[in-house]
Amino acid sequence: MNRTQRIAAAAVSSLVVGVLAAGCGGSGDEGSDGPVTLRVNLFGQFGYKDLYKQFEAEHPGVKIVETAEGDLGKYNTKLSQQIAANASAGDVVAIEEGQTVNFLQTADKFVNLQDQGFAEIKDDYLPFVADATTTVDGKTTIGLGTDVGGLAMCYRRDLFEKAGLPTDREEVAKLWPTWEDFIATGEKFQAGIGDDKVHFVDAATNTYNSILMQGGDETYFDRDNKLVVESNPAVKNAWDLANQMIEAKLTAKLVAFSDEWNAGFKNGSFATVACPAWMTGYIKGQAGDALAGKWDIATVPGGGGNWGGSWLAVPKSSKHQKEAVELIQFLSGKTGQLGAFKSEGRLPSLPALYDTPELKDAKNPYFNDAPTGQLFVAGAKNLKPVYLGAKNVPVRDAFENVLRSVENGQRSEGDGWKEAVKAAQKAAK
Repeated sequence: MNRTQRIAAAAVSSLVVGVLAAGCGGSGDEGSDGPVTLRVNLFGQFGYKDLYKQFEAEHPGVKIVETAEGDLGKYNTKLSQQIAANASAGDVVAIEEGQTVNFLQTADKFVNLQDQGFAEIKDDYLPFVADATTTVDGKTTIGLGTDVGGLAMCYRRDLFEKAGLPTDREEVAKLWPTWEDFIATGEKFQAGIGDDKVHFVDAATNTYNSILMQGGDETYFDRDNKLVVESNPAVKNAWDLANQMIEAKLTAKLVAFSDEWNAGFKNGSFATVACPAWMTGYIKGQAGDALAGKWDIATVPGGGGNWGGSWLAVPKSSKHQKEAVELIQFLSGKTGQLGAFKSEGRLPSLPALYDTPELKDAKNPYFNDAPTGQLFVAGAKNLKPVYLGAKNVPVRDAFENVLRSVENGQRSEGDGWKEAVKAAQKAAK
């Protein structure tokens, strides 16, 4: 993911909700008693269009302009530069899971939400969500959680049928209680599908990241921010399993969020993809109406996991901090999180919503009426915080790049591991 590009993310888009009569020259152009334009900078699709309309109706004179970047890496780089310069960032910005530790190092550049009533709502969130954007001394909180990843496995029913595998989601889940079973199922799929252009999984990197995030409470760094890629067995275990998939020729060798990966959801170049809740909206958008009912969702091997999750923050450079704080409180509250779930499948980070009919009974008709509420909520309740570290993104990218070179036959697994460790050490500096 990435989710680095793991983004979680989505197609590049720019959504403009509301239009200022005077244009969008920036929030600083408006007087204190005049109209207010709130600029919202996001990555991917958060499903806020209707929520913006509701907020605008309840706040006369406020208009919202959203810009959504499809490339998470570009988004993170630009936002880091804007925050460092204390200028040009949106009035509201999204912070991706992997960047929370990074932005906590410049917590003074964000509005401290503890001065805005955070103590009254903190316990409403999953504990690790509330803690993720709070400084170690507990004095500053820079973001409010919007969603968590949860994790399942999305699969193509029609391709499974063609390969001679079960298609019912409960029967499919029984095929792969472990990742070793998942690989064995992949080998059966490749033998049965009879088409070397169709592979069992989209990419080694996505599967690698999913396994790694199941491996404990830390990945590349310990909580002292020491690089532990060689001493943390979770990293090598994920690496070894990903390479078993490569060796068995199960991967389509695609780069997440590339044009080719996006096309693969529709053209059938892969049959499974690790699937956090937010991915359901992404798959539907890429695969299109013609494949409604052909995608389905089963539990993920290894028992749960997490891929993604986001927070909303207000940079101090905003000239409309009061209104911006009100907006993030609305979007991260019950109404906002339910709206994003209905629109884009984003799984709320407010446990109180998990037993509501809107989530508990939710089914997704695009995924053959999969009980998305049950599938993702069950995983969310068991989510454990995973410490990522301030340099997680560059190290993750370094590991992914080397793994991809092994996947593409440019180096052996053994040489790849040595190179990945070396690249991680360089990226961590």
